[in-house]
Amino acid sequence: MSTPFYVSPQQAMADRAEYARKGIARGRSVVVLQYNDGVVFVAENPSRALHKVSEIYDRIAFAAVGKYNEFENLRIGGVRYADLRGYTYDRDDVTARGLANVYAQTLGGIFSSAAEKPYEVELIVAEVGAAPEDDQIYRLPHDGSIVDEHGSVAIGGNADQISSYLDQRHRDGMTLAEALKLARDSLARDTNGTERTLTAEQLEVAVLDRTRPQQRKFKRLLGRQLSRLLEEGSGGSGQDSGSGSGADAASDE
Repeated sequence: MSTPFYVSPQQAMADRAEYARKGIARGRSVVVLQYNDGVVFVAENPSRALHKVSEIYDRIAFAAVGKYNEFENLRIGGVRYADLRGYTYDRDDVTARGLANVYAQTLGGIFSSAAEKPYEVELIVAEVGAAPEDDQIYRLPHDGSIVDEHGSVAIGGNADQISSYLDQRHRDGMTLAEALKLARDSLARDTNGTERTLTAEQLEVAVLDRTRPQQRKFKRLLGRQLSRLLEEGSGGSGQDSGSGSGADAASDE
C-alpha cells in the first residue's frame, strides 16, 4: 500500500487562503464610505439584475464581491436571520454586529473544513446609527475573521490600492455628492496607474440614509438622481442637496 501524501495543516490553510484570495481579486471592487448623513455603497457593476449591494434589515445593508451564487446564499441567510430575530425579540435587537458574527461563524466553518472548498467571497455589513459616530462597518474576509472599519473600506479587485487612495482623501463630514465622486475616482484607477471614466450606468449605488423618516433607511440611487449627484460632486450644476433626497429616481427595496 502506498503512503498517503502528507500536507501540513499550515500549508493546507495557506493554500486554501490563496485560492480564495485569487477568486476574490478577479471580481470588480466595491467601496463603502461614511458621509454626513449615513453610509454610501458604490460598486462597479453594470448589471441591474445581479446586485452586489442589498438591504438586509431596517438600518443594515450588505455588500459583497466574489462568486455571486456564494454571496447570494449568504445574503439570503442573513435576511432570514434578521427577520426571525426581529420577529422573535424586537427590531432593535437586529444589529450589524450580530449579523457579522453569524457570517463569521459560517465563513470560518467553511474555510476550516477539508470537506469543501472555501467560499470565494468577501463581505461588508454596515449599520447606520442616529449619529455618524454610531455608524458600524464590518469587513469579513473569506476566512471568517471580522475587521471593524471606520471612514472608508474597499473589497475585491485591487482593493489595497483603492483603500490607500481612499485613506488619503476621505474625511469626516463629506456630503453625499463628495463621497460619490471620491468613490467613483477610486474605482476608476487601474493597477497600472491609468484612470478610466466610469458613468452612472456602470455603477451600482445605494445609501443607508439616517435622515429618512421611514424605518427602513436603505435606498438605491438610480438614473437622473445619481447622474446629478455625480455632476455635483465634480463641480457641475447639479441641483440635488448633498443628502441625495428626491424620489424621482430612487427605488426602495
